[in-house]
Amino acid sequence: MSTTQIQSIQSIDASSFHGDKAKIYSRDANGLLGLAGEDTDAAYPHFLPVWDPNEHYEPLTEIEFSDPGLRADPALPNLFSKLNTDLRVKSLTPKFGTEVSGVQLSELTSEGKDELALFVAQHGVVVFREQDLRDKPIDWLLEYSSHFGRNHIHPTSGAPRGHPEIHLVYRSKTEDAAENTFFKDHVSSVAWHSDVTYEKQPPGTTFLAILDGPESGGDTIFADTEEAFNRLSETFRQRLLGLEVLHSGVAQADASRNAGGVVRREPVENFHPLIREHPVTKKKALYVNQQFSRYIKGLKREESDAILGFLYDLLAKSADIQVRVSWESGTVVVWDNRRSVHSALVDWSGAGSSRHAFRLTPQAERPYEDATVSCRDISRD
Repeated sequence: MSTTQIQSIQSIDASSFHGDKAKIYSRDANGLLGLAGEDTDAAYPHFLPVWDPNEHYEPLTEIEFSDPGLRADPALPNLFSKLNTDLRVKSLTPKFGTEVSGVQLSELTSEGKDELALFVAQHGVVVFREQDLRDKPIDWLLEYSSHFGRNHIHPTSGAPRGHPEIHLVYRSKTEDAAENTFFKDHVSSVAWHSDVTYEKQPPGTTFLAILDGPESGGDTIFADTEEAFNRLSETFRQRLLGLEVLHSGVAQADASRNAGGVVRREPVENFHPLIREHPVTKKKALYVNQQFSRYIKGLKREESDAILGFLYDLLAKSADIQVRVSWESGTVVVWDNRRSVHSALVDWSGAGSSRHAFRLTPQAERPYEDATVSCRDISRD
């Protein structure tokens, strides 16, 4: 993939604050960038994004992490109580993706959250309807998500004022997002990725809650990287074991700078195993994505491109390992970033429809291929 293509993919998640976009955004006397005009009239104004050029953070430090799913009762009595007559659990596909109704995430006990982590690890993507997380104070949300790991601060995305740990997804209702942002230079808005895999400890259990969205469209598609690994021949799987891939946040940071945005923390690059073992299920999955993966260590560039290109195509073209999630008012999707990739779909057009959501992104363990081998091998630093 060329540098130009990489930057184009990265810019999908970066807002441009120049030219026509200047009508949507404005800066105050301190340089704080926020929304202007009709976009300030939001159903959840305290979740509107700002970008503070004075906000800078030191590099992330490593943390000790034990997945809460390891503490969970496998019978899930606190998540799915036998006394809950409203409970409905429906598989979205035979192996990947589940929809749950009758469970209020905000009411889970500590044990219930442990069981949620286990259930999501087992099913990959879980859709919860009619949730009230969006009505909770932001500090409450951050305390809630900290049960699953340290809350990640995104280096470039918009965040609620004073709460950089909240990652916001926002598409303006005063612009034609599809025509002006995506399809001017590209034929598709699809950008498969797992979130911030360039970090030394990328996220595990992840939450996305919708605040506002178009009447139809704006879905999110997920692909099962665990099943993708299982589809490979045993011979090819053995060839992939032991390989490491560079994941980079440089292009994302460059795209934000070029767009007039912010970079809260200098971008990082880290090597992770191409095949990752899940700490809870002990199952292996592919751990590559087109947005942040760059090359396989130790291979010539053409060799690396051939292998990564094949794996990207496997994930993108295998509809039989994918699930498409639609968003309704109150929907919260919880997924495991360690065993899936995803992409938003920008398939609605015309002014008047915004897409507004917030993400809680707890960090998990440093990726490893085999739990019996130390994930702190100095050769990976």
